[in-house]
Amino acid sequence: MKWSTKLGSFKGIDVYIHFTFWLIFLWVGYIYWVRYGNISSVVEGVLLVMAVFGCVLLHEFGHALTAQRFGIKTRDITLLPIGGLAKIEKIPEKPIQEFWITLAGPAVNVVIALLLFMILYLTGNLGPLTNISVTEGSFIQK
Repeated sequence: MKWSTKLGSFKGIDVYIHFTFWLIFLWVGYIYWVRYGNISSVVEGVLLVMAVFGCVLLHEFGHALTAQRFGIKTRDITLLPIGGLAKIEKIPEKPIQEFWITLAGPAVNVVIALLLFMILYLTGNLGPLTNISVTEGSFIQK
């Protein structure tokens, strides 16, 4: 995809980040600066964005690695401000394979959510969802 920079590669799948993605870092950094007025809060906001898009990347690898399991190559994964895009070379011939490839990404999200819930529960930091916002709440709750 044009305007993208290669971040690296995993299991033969190149990972790119689109230049517009950096606008999210600037926006969140600005929000945290206005709200708290210190650099450590800005870093926390940027780390939050990185964590969210780390989950997006894992979601896309769920699709890509499942496709690989069925012998379908994934050309690359690109991170965009609106999410991620895994470009597989072809649509599977068998509908059941397409079903599993499609389901793999959301399944990764469910596993991540369960792990975060367990961490919050076991550490006693599980609070009401009404207390969470983009700039309020513990890092894991956000």
